[in-house]
Amino acid sequence: MQNFVFQNPTKIIFGTNTIKHIGEETAAFGNKALLVSGKNSSRKSGVYDQVQQSLKASGLAVIEHSGVRSNPVLNHVHEGIQLAKNNKVEVIVAVGGGSVVDSAKAISAGACAEHDVWKFFIGKKSVKKALPLTCVLTLAASGSEMNSGMVITNEEKKQKFGFANKLLYPMVSILDPTVTYTVPPDYTSYGAVDAIAHVLEYYFTTEDSHTPVQDRFMEGLVINAMESCDQALKNPNDYQGRANLMWSATLALNGLTGAGLGKVGFPMHMIEHSLSAFYDIAHGAGLSVVIPGWMKWKMQTDPTKFVQFAERVFHIVTGSDSEKAAAGIAHLEKWFQKINSPTSLSEADIPEKDIQKIAENAVELGKIWRMRKYDAQTIEEILALCK
Repeated sequence: MQNFVFQNPTKIIFGTNTIKHIGEETAAFGNKALLVSGKNSSRKSGVYDQVQQSLKASGLAVIEHSGVRSNPVLNHVHEGIQLAKNNKVEVIVAVGGGSVVDSAKAISAGACAEHDVWKFFIGKKSVKKALPLTCVLTLAASGSEMNSGMVITNEEKKQKFGFANKLLYPMVSILDPTVTYTVPPDYTSYGAVDAIAHVLEYYFTTEDSHTPVQDRFMEGLVINAMESCDQALKNPNDYQGRANLMWSATLALNGLTGAGLGKVGFPMHMIEHSLSAFYDIAHGAGLSVVIPGWMKWKMQTDPTKFVQFAERVFHIVTGSDSEKAAAGIAHLEKWFQKINSPTSLSEADIPEKDIQKIAENAVELGKIWRMRKYDAQTIEEILALCK
């Protein structure tokens, strides 16, 4: 285990009937709030109205900024930043899934900067100040409700980039599993895939060969994410299934999974971001395409961790090491198929002829994330295993 510092300032309020607390929690950080939300889902479910009532009951003036897309875009962030500046907003409130929370984070940082917020994403500027952020989560997926990262798509440049900064942790996040009852099956599945992907990035890219505490923690998160997703798909109103999926997704990327692992990378996300940037595919759907291909590619040169994954997660104990590793990947791929998440480029309607273009795009993010060993040729090899 490597040296590490773990610090997470986000206060989590978890459970039923907790949305009513968003007003009092937000009021601790300011009197004028920018309320960031998606298109329609939070309104249809009634969550948006609950948040509005709580904010106003606590005396906050509210400026609304709705319309965040499932792959949040820079232009919409720019509009939010301008609203925040023009109205002298003091606090940001996000109501939605990871896309909404990410947009809110970008607005919170951009509202305190004189330059274009995109400079943060390309490594030209560092966040020095950000408006405080609170959120009400409506989708179990990204973990953005308890981490310092965010991802935004620059539509003009066809670049989906992400970065993290310690000033971007939400101050308070409210997680009420009952609000996810109305999440449709496809996005329930995509959210579970996203959570699993976050775990696997750490699990398979650490260079430390002795991380037993973290390994078993991450293996348990993968198992819990799959089991709770199955429960939620079988019965959308299964509270325990929704609650376990929501908390698993939060824990997957709140800093604990990476503690003590040393240097890690996010190659699967790096490649998927290009799929989202070009084809606007749901992030989890893109990940279920990339994950099996990347695992097959990585297993060829470093099978040890894949054998352990197969044995502990899927209880595969027979065969040679290479056979067990391959079987573990196949089991995960079959589970993706079971929950109707695509597992190939063709299933996702992504043309094979675009592989070179996708790879060249992914390389640009790889440079910013300091993953230079993933050159265009290597990424093309991985994508060829995703066909």
